[in-house]
Amino acid sequence: MEAHGSYRGADWSPQRLVFHQNLETFAERVGLIVALQSNGKLSQEQAYARIRRMWKDLRASKDELLDGAGKRNGNDG
Repeated sequence: MEAHGSYRGADWSPQRLVFHQNLETFAERVGLIVALQSNGKLSQEQAYARIRRMWKDLRASKDELLDGAGKRNGNDG
């Protein structure tokens, strides 16, 4: 896997950096799963299940890092 790119958003925070890295990891892994499915190593159902599980993890990461951080800091975020 490639190294993560840097996050340069105007609204930089440590939480946004971590979420950005999680998002990049998700994208890389989806690409690998699609390649495995395309080469017959995974069925479409297996690929879908893995991506769906990773999506749920990514959403939980967003809720914890971005939405939860705003609520803890008194922002509507």
